[in-house]
Amino acid sequence: MTKTYANLIDGEMVTSEATIDVLNPATEEVIAKVPACGKDELDRAVDAARAAFKSWRKTTPEERQKVVLGIAAAIRDNADELFRLLTSEQGKPHAQAQQEIYGAAGLAKAQSGLTLDDVVNQDDDTRLSRTRRVPVGVVGGIVPWNFPIMMAIQKIVPALVAGCTIVLKPSPFTPLTTLRIAELIKDVVPKGAVNIITGEDSLGPLITEHPGIDKITFTGSTATGKKIMEGAARDLKRITLELGGNDASIVLPDADVEKVAEQLFWSSFSNAGQVCIAAKRIYIHEDIYDDLSKAIADYAKGVTVGDGSQQGTGVGPIQNRKQFERVCELIQDAKDNGYNFLTGGDTDPSGTGYYVPITILDNPPEDARIVAEEQFGPVMPLMKFSSVDEAIARANASEYGLAGAIWSKDTDAAVEIAEQLETGTVWINEFMHLSPFAPFGGHKQSGFGAEYGIDGLKEFTYPQVITVKRDAVV
Repeated sequence: MTKTYANLIDGEMVTSEATIDVLNPATEEVIAKVPACGKDELDRAVDAARAAFKSWRKTTPEERQKVVLGIAAAIRDNADELFRLLTSEQGKPHAQAQQEIYGAAGLAKAQSGLTLDDVVNQDDDTRLSRTRRVPVGVVGGIVPWNFPIMMAIQKIVPALVAGCTIVLKPSPFTPLTTLRIAELIKDVVPKGAVNIITGEDSLGPLITEHPGIDKITFTGSTATGKKIMEGAARDLKRITLELGGNDASIVLPDADVEKVAEQLFWSSFSNAGQVCIAAKRIYIHEDIYDDLSKAIADYAKGVTVGDGSQQGTGVGPIQNRKQFERVCELIQDAKDNGYNFLTGGDTDPSGTGYYVPITILDNPPEDARIVAEEQFGPVMPLMKFSSVDEAIARANASEYGLAGAIWSKDTDAAVEIAEQLETGTVWINEFMHLSPFAPFGGHKQSGFGAEYGIDGLKEFTYPQVITVKRDAVV
């Protein structure tokens, strides 16, 4: 019998008559049902969050930290159950699912102690002026399907730490692990402080436009982010948008081919390439292009594509059919245009499971769709460059500006290049490392605002200045 999961509204687990089927992307089988919420359920969740905000905003940093540490413990203590459930709905291999679950618990623990201290602006005989941070209110969080637990935690935790309450919407493709966590934290968080409701894509605009919600935090595509910005503008909601990326890596000629090949592979193919900060365009200096492209392709031959629950799987399926068909379309476009493939390229949209073979392209042109568009799948275009200035210009020639990476033995030269990239994050000799204490956000059409660290926490607050006139006569 298919299990039906419940939503968390006002401290209670709640079901509904209307439901959504959740599929396993490895088999396309229905593995569970979740509530299909609409306006009525959203209103209940928002009302609960507004009621809880009255008391939660008055709590001390220590009280908030205790609750967040309770969330971290609930995730960590049930990690074995949670990572298996995550693989079944998202598709990523067990090892990567474990990393996400433990990473989410670690993120919650790390950020639980963040505080926003008052800033003294003036302190003299005439005035005492200070700036304090006050919680923005009820937050609406909208979470994608590629990292559903990490993205949920990076919205729930700073909201609570800032003194806000939250209504969170998981993706309809990957709601199960989030709802199981909701069960586990039901008695950890104050009633109404965290509400988690599921629904189709139509629920998102209702959240964005709801008059009882004060801030939207969204992770997802740039196209959807633009719609959210439009909806939030109607009542000037505060927004944080972490959007798409077409991240470029630049490999300088002094890089060690054998050592870099494996790292470059996983910078593109972790989570089947479904990572906003994955390397989606790799520029390799012409002096090492042939050797490095061959080394990457040779490494790829030893990586198994398959069901994430099976031992030995390195790359799982695409999470959903819509994205699967889009990746297949991009690959077919590359074949139709006669581009060279080092590996992969043979897709079968009629098969069972959303599997795309590891696909590496050999020096396609800059205007190829597979280069110019964010693939969000197990596809890696390798491109040749001859000068650093050329590589920088090509890397920056994108509407996106989320992240990038430089690979070189000469870290000073790499930093000089990094400072010229139009992105929010640049790594040198590593990839996809995010710190709980450093801001993460995009430039250009990759986002608005920041997550993580003090900068991310401030996104959930307003500044309030209080000034005392000391020599006033009243």
